[in-house]
Amino acid sequence: MKIFYGAPLIVPRWIILMIDTVIATASFTLSYFILKEFSFQHLVRGHFFIYAGLFSAIALTVFYAMRIYSGLIRYSNTKDMFRIFSAILVASLLYPVAAELIARRMYNVPALDMATLLVLNFFIASSSLIMFRTLIKEIYILMKGYAMHDVKRVLVYGSDKQALLVKQAIEAAGNGKVIVSGFVQLGGKKINSTIEQKKVYHVREIAELHKKLKIDKLILSSENSARGEFRDLIDLCFNLGIKIQTVPPSEQWVSGKLSLVQIQDLKIEDLLPRKPIQINNTLVSREIRGKRVMVTGAAGSIGAEIVRQVMSYNPEMVILCDQAESPLHEIQLEMEEKYPSTKVKVFIASIRNLRRMLIPFKEYRPNIVFHAAAYKHVPMMEKHPEEAILTNVMGTRNIADLAVCFGVDKFVMISTDKAVNPTNIMGASKRLAEKYVQSLNNSTASQPASEFLSRLIQDDDDETISVANNIKTKFITTRFGNVLGSNGSVIPRFRQQIQQGGPITVTHPEITRYFMTIPEAVQLVLEAAIMGNGGEIYVFDMGEPVKIADLAVNMIKLAGLIPNKDINIVYTGLRPGEKLYEELLNEKETTIPTYHEKIKIAKVVAGKYKEVLDDIETLTNLCKQGDNYKLVAKMKQMVPEFISNNSEFAKLDETKDRKKVLFIPAYSNIEDAKTISAK
Repeated sequence: MKIFYGAPLIVPRWIILMIDTVIATASFTLSYFILKEFSFQHLVRGHFFIYAGLFSAIALTVFYAMRIYSGLIRYSNTKDMFRIFSAILVASLLYPVAAELIARRMYNVPALDMATLLVLNFFIASSSLIMFRTLIKEIYILMKGYAMHDVKRVLVYGSDKQALLVKQAIEAAGNGKVIVSGFVQLGGKKINSTIEQKKVYHVREIAELHKKLKIDKLILSSENSARGEFRDLIDLCFNLGIKIQTVPPSEQWVSGKLSLVQIQDLKIEDLLPRKPIQINNTLVSREIRGKRVMVTGAAGSIGAEIVRQVMSYNPEMVILCDQAESPLHEIQLEMEEKYPSTKVKVFIASIRNLRRMLIPFKEYRPNIVFHAAAYKHVPMMEKHPEEAILTNVMGTRNIADLAVCFGVDKFVMISTDKAVNPTNIMGASKRLAEKYVQSLNNSTASQPASEFLSRLIQDDDDETISVANNIKTKFITTRFGNVLGSNGSVIPRFRQQIQQGGPITVTHPEITRYFMTIPEAVQLVLEAAIMGNGGEIYVFDMGEPVKIADLAVNMIKLAGLIPNKDINIVYTGLRPGEKLYEELLNEKETTIPTYHEKIKIAKVVAGKYKEVLDDIETLTNLCKQGDNYKLVAKMKQMVPEFISNNSEFAKLDETKDRKKVLFIPAYSNIEDAKTISAK
């Protein structure tokens, strides 16, 4: 058994050639005596030895010339079988000529029924050579399986050409550690048939196969995993403890061959109850091609994906802006490697620093701005309201004002469903940013530009800027829910907790969220950007809401573990500002459909620019006072639907007349505010 450990034993090729020749000669012998009805008088006369020796010499020569002995037998495939058929056919065509010239004319041996002999020999010889290789291959796999304790036995879904190629790739590159035990499919005529010595089973036999054959994994196409009819199959495998892996479509295989690296575990994204999203790539390409595009928050998960997809449409230049040094450097290297012909400019800065952000606008003059920079963690912002205002509101104002002043064609803001009926500081700050962006769209181009210039003059009287008052910037807002796998999302957190052995922490058993993959969300952002005429708030069809607890259960099962047995799920209670259900529209908003079924326009009444600007100026000044209650109270006045949940600021909602609290000069704490309000 030791030969099955480590490097396998390799038999010299000349031995394989000799064995093949012996098998071919034995097959000819059997065919000869079948033709002679097993009359052994020909053996005594010596005629047989002449014919057999002649065929053996021809077979040896042909086998050597066609090198059918050169492949490793344990990796034999259909191509090797075809070479065997070809070699026997060539030998059969050469043999009658040699028999006539040598046996008949030189030795005067009686003629044979050559056609019958060669037909018999062709089938017997080719079958024997193929059986020899198949037998050696199966013995090797069987003994390797017994010798290796960590061998994995898998089933491949389907019985088509792609499934067959998957099987061959696993056997060729698996080094005996992975054994394909068969094929499975939902139905069809191939059930119970055999393909390359592997049986095709019905999916209802999986439970029995798991018990009988110790099946560890099921491998299926990534295209199939997203289809609804496969959910029952996936759930069955989960319940049995069978891991599921996916392979990409065959057109994505490297040089037409599947690499084991491309066989990956099923991702939680593949289980989203939603149809794949399709966008109009032609229109997106027309909008972006040859343009200068700026992305704020380019080092974040959403911003980086925007950069990746924008780069694929051949822009003239892409400006990557973020304050996170290392992630920004990584996305820069990635883009420069993939798109060496496109200019990639990197700019490290905070969007809160107006004078710093002025530089890329002056130097590169972007045509389109995707504004993805923001603070987004709800509990974190609940503790630091000033930071939420200064970044999400004031930072957005900086970029939006610069877009107006430098004649940006389109400004696309990335918002969130937490801005709808916000229950936390983060969501309210994003709603305020939405309001400012919308108000800008309804103002004249010179009005915000004048405001902007006056702010600059206060810092530097010598600064001169050429303002593009003749270009009307279109401000577009996109609003969507959680994205799977983004920085800080539950997916990386759950994955880390599973790797550590648990438990997985969920805030509430009934908490639900809308989910979308990062590439899907960005696709819809780009589609909304090209259809927007300015002032719209686009909401995306996020599919069905998903319970976070169900997400945790599925992730545990994806890891091949049993929920609440191998990995426990612990409920910790709602965090500050968190609510059970997210919304994409508030009760006063309705939607207008667009040409894309996944994108709708929220009917939201935009505020007047001057009024919104005055409120934001007041809010910004409040940030300097260090009074969080006063700051949040002002936010609640600006966003009336902002009702705090599970937060210390919920006390502000208990006051009988919120406006009286808002306009008092100052107060040190909420109790003072409520006392003054009562008076």
